[in-house]
Amino acid sequence: MSALLPEIAPRVVQAAVLDADMRMLRCGRLSLLFARRSLWVTVGLSMLLAAAVGMALLAGSTWLSPRQLLAVLQGQAAPGMQLLVLEFRLPRVLVGLLAGTAQGMAGCLIQALTRNRLATPDLLGVADGATLGVFVALISSAAGMFGPWWVGPLGALGAVVLLLIASGNLGRRGQRLLIVGLALSSLLRAVTELALSRQELMHASSLYAWSIGSLNGRSYIAALPLALGLLLLLPLTLLSTRRLALLRFDLEIASGLGLPVRATQWQALLTAVLLAGLAVGVCGPIAFVALAAPFVAERLVGGGRIALLGAALVGATLVVGADTLGRVLLAAAELPVGVICNLLGGPFLLWLLLSERRGDS
Repeated sequence: MSALLPEIAPRVVQAAVLDADMRMLRCGRLSLLFARRSLWVTVGLSMLLAAAVGMALLAGSTWLSPRQLLAVLQGQAAPGMQLLVLEFRLPRVLVGLLAGTAQGMAGCLIQALTRNRLATPDLLGVADGATLGVFVALISSAAGMFGPWWVGPLGALGAVVLLLIASGNLGRRGQRLLIVGLALSSLLRAVTELALSRQELMHASSLYAWSIGSLNGRSYIAALPLALGLLLLLPLTLLSTRRLALLRFDLEIASGLGLPVRATQWQALLTAVLLAGLAVGVCGPIAFVALAAPFVAERLVGGGRIALLGAALVGATLVVGADTLGRVLLAAAELPVGVICNLLGGPFLLWLLLSERRGDS
């Protein structure tokens, strides 16, 4: 009987405990390493996001009951209620969910690249480059309307090209990118504001409404580029989580462990720029999300792990929740999601700085 065990064991799925939290599932030559806490955090964040989406569909100037929402989803509600949920609320919730996912992952990638919790794509000039690109499209339109969605990502990529030319290369841990990125962001913002001051009121008000970040009027068509971008970039990014984790070591150690350091850095940078550029191009620059989502996710996951999926879920929840709050906070007006995120961002940044200071002490 004992002689048969070596032949049977490789065919049986086994769970091995590596430490207090890590687990490894093995089936023959295939194995999967995962953290139990990360799994539960992902499940909890997914449930929280589902609750935020449900609340966003219920809330507004006309509140719906869960029974009414269920009737709408089953196609049994009145035509007016069907129109309200399926054509007005659901598209903007979907766009907000996708934009928050992209922003959360972009922030996590930049923070992993630079080992700096305060690093965001905004510091690299992504948001200001996209804003300038949309501004150029706006003043080129006789109707005073925005150009296509890809103007934002093109502006973001153009800003990163300028950043790389000015910085020369990524530098150690990408710190050079942050320093040059701050200067480039200020320059691009100054150019945009200077050109904006020379425009007519219609163009200026249209750009301002977009530049603060808003989901108002977004349709299913607006969600399509975000969905396609995430469909392509999300699996590739999640598969590179272990490689990104090695960037937290010294570059010599990471290279000695077999990590292609430069290739990993370039992948993280370009993926973050594309994700953030897509979100900015569709919704405008929504601040605070790319900063807060990775920090919250890593605190929940613990262990100093790269929480890419957690950051994506937190980012989506933040944007959907902030947009819902902006729709119900004032009875006579609707606050854009960017305004709500800015109001939350100041206290959060102060708390983050104070907590990091206590940690250093």
